[in-house]
Amino acid sequence: MSIEDDKIALRDEVLAQGKQVVPDSYQGVTKQRVRNVLSKIDQSSDNKVDVIFALLCDEPSWYKKAAKKGLEFCDGASVAHIGTHVGILQRERNIKLDREGRDYWLKPFWEIGAVEKVYLNSKTEFNPGHPVAKSANSAYRIAPEFLKILKAPEDEWQDLAEKWMQEDLKRERLAVQAEQARYTAESVETPHSRLISVSHKVYAPRFLKGYDVIYVDDGDGDRITEKERQALSEAGLEITINDSMPDVLLINKETDHLWVIEAVTSDGEVDIHKKESLEAFAKRNGKSGVGFTTTYLTWKAAAARQSSQKNLADGTYLWIHEDPSRNFLIRQ
Repeated sequence: MSIEDDKIALRDEVLAQGKQVVPDSYQGVTKQRVRNVLSKIDQSSDNKVDVIFALLCDEPSWYKKAAKKGLEFCDGASVAHIGTHVGILQRERNIKLDREGRDYWLKPFWEIGAVEKVYLNSKTEFNPGHPVAKSANSAYRIAPEFLKILKAPEDEWQDLAEKWMQEDLKRERLAVQAEQARYTAESVETPHSRLISVSHKVYAPRFLKGYDVIYVDDGDGDRITEKERQALSEAGLEITINDSMPDVLLINKETDHLWVIEAVTSDGEVDIHKKESLEAFAKRNGKSGVGFTTTYLTWKAAAARQSSQKNLADGTYLWIHEDPSRNFLIRQ
């Protein structure tokens, strides 16, 4: 049973008993207090209010192994957990909040340090950052300093919120969070990280001569560093909230041509949708065009994916790390 089905069944059982599905407050914080605080920091919308209220939930974690260890929902909840809490429990509908909308109802919070990215490790501990891209163990929690504002007495929270939003303090807490995430990332070596690394350090120099790397997404695809932002700007590339960045983005400065590499260990090949999306990105930014390569660590991994998916877009390339001398053009 999926998490959504499980919570629908639980909700319906609670409603049948004439009980309230979601309490009026979590950790002593009401939804009205959440709305007031978010209005104060210019982040108020129904989705955002409900998301922060969900992240206050002090009931047992929806990660089974975390719940067994006594951890709670508020210690770390995935996008699916948050979306289910909002859509199915809070709003009593049969559909969770749309994951694709997270850039609107979740991303603004980690960009100001109100929400932290965390990762459920093998020891059942939530560590800062998202060291493994697209992992089910990637989660979010309210940052401690922001939680203090939400839980503050009525005559104190407004002053705390005003101070919290000062630019120098915002930069400081984001720097701290970034350093914590970097430490976690350095302690976790993943197949995806290794494949991204060899894709731009081995494949690109051999088959993409003349191209320079301007962006590498060796995380969760949600944070562009200042150095990368500057490189993108110098390359004449403007990133919008709707753009889905690839694992590696390169540019040939002489021809003004882009190249995209997607390193696949679970999913994310250059399919027709991704190809069309990034072609539109290149065209919008006035580039001469864009090429594509999907990379895998092994033939076995590639075969396992393509025997079931068969989703590599025509006119793109395929490269296998264990067979590095060959670069395959995909044709129908």
